[in-house]
Amino acid sequence: MRRRESAADAGRDSPEALKARALRLLAGREHSRAELRRKLAARAGSAEALEALLDALEANKQLSDDRYAEARARQLARKYGAARIRQDLKAKGVGEGLVERVTAEGELERARAILARKYRTPATTPRERARRMRFLQSRGYSFETIRALLSSAADDDALSP
Repeated sequence: MRRRESAADAGRDSPEALKARALRLLAGREHSRAELRRKLAARAGSAEALEALLDALEANKQLSDDRYAEARARQLARKYGAARIRQDLKAKGVGEGLVERVTAEGELERARAILARKYRTPATTPRERARRMRFLQSRGYSFETIRALLSSAADDDALSP
């Protein structure tokens, strides 16, 4: 009987070891509470012990969904639009209130920069404009942002000699 119990407990960490594992994960990068819970669940002795550890980490400000959401949004903003960032944060278990704080501020400038990196010359045909619209849409930019960007580019092309 003893062997079964010890074999079942072999995959479990002591509370100290579980905290050390959590701190190692957090030292590498920020994690959301849900993400850290998922990563540590297999090693935790019980769900209550895991929740107590997560509460303690939050109380010590070592774990913060706010910090995670800000860092993740900043990282993704280099490449993606607000819709894609919101989707990613929801998938990582960030609360709805935090996800809604991710704004579209500066989205037009980010879209312009991404478009300039991908396409060196302005769109001259409707087919090329449609291609660029699909590209930006796949990156999570809103239709309003795409329309504003591509219509201003078309106006700039019409004005240039």
